Amino acid sequence: MADLFDKPPPDDIASQPKAEPPRPLADRLRPRALVDVIGQTQVLGADAPLGVMLASGSLSSLVFWGPPGVGKTTIARLLAQETDLHFVQISAIFTGVPDLKKVFEAAKIRRQNGQGTLLFVDEIHRFNKAQQDGFLPHMEDGTILLVGATTENPSFELNAALLSRAQVLVLERLGAQDLEDLTLRAEAELKRALPLDPSARLALHEMADGDGRALLNFIEQVAAWRVDALLDPETLAKRLMRRAAKYDKSGDEHYNLISALHKSVRGSDPDAALYWFARMLEGGEDPRYLARRLTRMAVEDIALADPQAQAVCLQSWDTYERLGSPEGELALAQAVVYLALAPKTNAHYMAFKAAQRLAKQTGSAPPPKHILNAPTKLMAAQGYGADYAYDHNAEDGFSGQNYFPDGVPRPELYRPVERGFERELKRRLEYFEKLREKRNR
Repeated sequence: MADLFDKPPPDDIASQPKAEPPRPLADRLRPRALVDVIGQTQVLGADAPLGVMLASGSLSSLVFWGPPGVGKTTIARLLAQETDLHFVQISAIFTGVPDLKKVFEAAKIRRQNGQGTLLFVDEIHRFNKAQQDGFLPHMEDGTILLVGATTENPSFELNAALLSRAQVLVLERLGAQDLEDLTLRAEAELKRALPLDPSARLALHEMADGDGRALLNFIEQVAAWRVDALLDPETLAKRLMRRAAKYDKSGDEHYNLISALHKSVRGSDPDAALYWFARMLEGGEDPRYLARRLTRMAVEDIALADPQAQAVCLQSWDTYERLGSPEGELALAQAVVYLALAPKTNAHYMAFKAAQRLAKQTGSAPPPKHILNAPTKLMAAQGYGADYAYDHNAEDGFSGQNYFPDGVPRPELYRPVERGFERELKRRLEYFEKLREKRNR
């Protein structure tokens, strides 16, 4: 009997069919041409940037900016195929300077033999400035056509020299119809429908969160289940873990979401404000950061239109500190609603900015002497405190004196609006302006 080390006769080897190793569904469904790519019509359409480049036969270096699973690698590979360029793929995470030198040398040899190279660099933002600069001479002399992919904002992560030589194209998360088209294509490949009712099918798409690769991985898992009836959303949720929402507490998404929350509050939309507040908490944001930003919103966008708004934020912040998560987050949500529905004003904000500009313009101009104290005889002899009018002794408790430096025309910095409590402040301001005019007449 043959043991483990015996080799079968050559004829037996030839007669045995070779089993194809299993391939993930995402790999089996990888598009073979650009027309097969689902979504991204904003860059692939006939009148879109890539469509125009390919039609004219002039492809430039590119940077694909978009979330994971939207086709960045696939599109780069197909671009090389359609332009007869040799495709080389590297990742900035695993590639160092020696590796880059080998890639460039190989591309030079290839170019001398009459073939260009499309170099696809995944996670290109991971390269430091010096490494990014290393691409420039090879891009300029045509040794490589660079296609970079990044999930981070290129404006912040890539240096200006590289960006000036490459066009940034934004790839978007897949929409509802794109995900359904991808599901239908997967079912055709699998030769069977997924065991999901319509609601569960929609829930599966929501779980993917616009990521096509994640959706295909989910579909592959669901297709392997042996079930007798269609599954509903509840059963699906028990069997399959939802993809974590895209959120980076120190990256671009962080600033995008806090901007959305702030602008929703400023726009007096409590529903949108609560939604973005919940999105940030769901992404793992520190509630204390949100408490601080809500207080900032109260100061910047509401302020004296509703002086109570700042107090509500501080009270909610204090309540969170006492209760912790998740109970304390409800107090912060209360502040979100209060701020969104409060009257808005930025009059004080604009006044402060104007005061800062005036302070820079006037430099070291001293206060007028009549409002300076004179603790010494010398200072009194110099006119400090002379002719100062004590407002409490004046009629209506208001002297109307000038408090700006001599020679600085009196500006109008604070202009309250006709909203909320600031309407009352506007009335008071107009009252004092009339008295000042009367006193100085």
